Amino acid sequence: MNNQESRYMPPRRYLYIFYALICVLSFLAFLEYPGQGQIYVLFTIISTALLYFGFRKNAIFFDTFIGIFFWLGFWLKLTFRVAFLDGQFHEPVGNFDGSGAAFDRALLVTSCGFLGLLSVSFLRAKYVFTYPEKITEVAQKGLIQVYQHHRKVVLLGFVILFVTVAVINIYFGIYQRGAIPRTILPYGLSGIYSWLLLFGLASISALILHFEFTLNKKTSYPVVILSLVEGFLTNVSLLSRGMILNTGALGYGVFRSLKFYSIESSFRFLVVSFLIFILLFGTSVILVEHLRSIDPRVLESINISDLRSFDAFKKLLLKLHINNIKVLAKGRETPAVLILDRWVGIEGVMAVSSYPKQGWDLWSEAWKETPSNKMSFYDTNLITSPYRYTDRTKYHYISLPGILAFCFYPGSFPFLFCCMFILGAIAAAIEISVFKLGGGNIILCALLAQVVASRFAHFGYVPSRSYLLFGSLYLNLFIIYFSNEFLLYWNKRKE
Repeated sequence: MNNQESRYMPPRRYLYIFYALICVLSFLAFLEYPGQGQIYVLFTIISTALLYFGFRKNAIFFDTFIGIFFWLGFWLKLTFRVAFLDGQFHEPVGNFDGSGAAFDRALLVTSCGFLGLLSVSFLRAKYVFTYPEKITEVAQKGLIQVYQHHRKVVLLGFVILFVTVAVINIYFGIYQRGAIPRTILPYGLSGIYSWLLLFGLASISALILHFEFTLNKKTSYPVVILSLVEGFLTNVSLLSRGMILNTGALGYGVFRSLKFYSIESSFRFLVVSFLIFILLFGTSVILVEHLRSIDPRVLESINISDLRSFDAFKKLLLKLHINNIKVLAKGRETPAVLILDRWVGIEGVMAVSSYPKQGWDLWSEAWKETPSNKMSFYDTNLITSPYRYTDRTKYHYISLPGILAFCFYPGSFPFLFCCMFILGAIAAAIEISVFKLGGGNIILCALLAQVVASRFAHFGYVPSRSYLLFGSLYLNLFIIYFSNEFLLYWNKRKE
């Protein structure tokens, strides 16, 4: 490793500490594991390989994010709970009985799926595509020229846009996680709102960061902070504690871009940016916890025109605060649940691999699921849902099996391997197209690769409608591509 590369890689001592922790946790779990020890060791090796090779030189961003999601949701969750919590899981596991044989089958299913992803990753790197060492060509010249000549206007317009979208979404409840929409916009505008909140606004952040690096060849505190604030407000308005997803992807894209664009960056810049992110992320989690505890009827009763005086605003805050206390007093999730069990993973495989009616009929029925306010197919058929008594006129909470468990509905190991191999190939093809059509924007590649990986990790509800997400992803990409082409054409005509 040369000096240029070493600036962008963590010191080896931190990697050694990380590997040592994995070994210690693995040993503790091995001692408590109820099944065959060699199966747990195999599972640990393959899981760690999926994570490790996601950061290798020839890895694409999808490799990185799917490795992180699956390592957290499968290996870390299972290892921690076996080592310290007697193999008991917070999320429902259906017919899984906790026996050694049941654990072994779940781990073999998981290892098979991981091998499919690893196989396609290495074949893609060897025969199809890897990112270039450096990016020197200036792409998207039409968009960059507009940004260069109207930088302040663009930045101000972006701030107005994401603040307006967030405030309106909080007030009207157009699209929020786990909640029934309180407002349906006409002419398909609700779909546009959803796209903006999911990754449309974050894509604008990716473009702005890319333009800054291309034009100035240096890092910029104001633009980085701007993208962090966008992620913060967007996720609060979504009632989502997942700020780490889009914002983390942008951050990792920025980090990787330092090498691609040969940009010098101080250690102080990285630390300050990280600390600001941690502050905003922590604040977003606290705010979302409080907003989720507010009865939607309280928000519906608010009349903005009545909040002109400071006293009226104080009364509103008091009303919301009292409502929060009533709900939160019933009990709150522990930090371990929020951090560890929020990652979809091993429980889905446990439930599916232990389900007595696996087969092609189950697979076929799962694909027929349609959107509704009822419990999901997985909640209804494979587990005892924790949401069976939820008021579904206000909330729509669902449990998710994840893509790996979903692909094991037929109960076939070869089918599972082939599915994960094909899905890995599809994800790689999407990322390659983002790189080509997105003008070599590494930050945009990181963002949209995370969107794909997150969709796979959280797969299972209304699977046939996945085309909507991937369609909006390509619509997002085509808007960027054709906007640039139009501006190039316009500039040529002016000349």
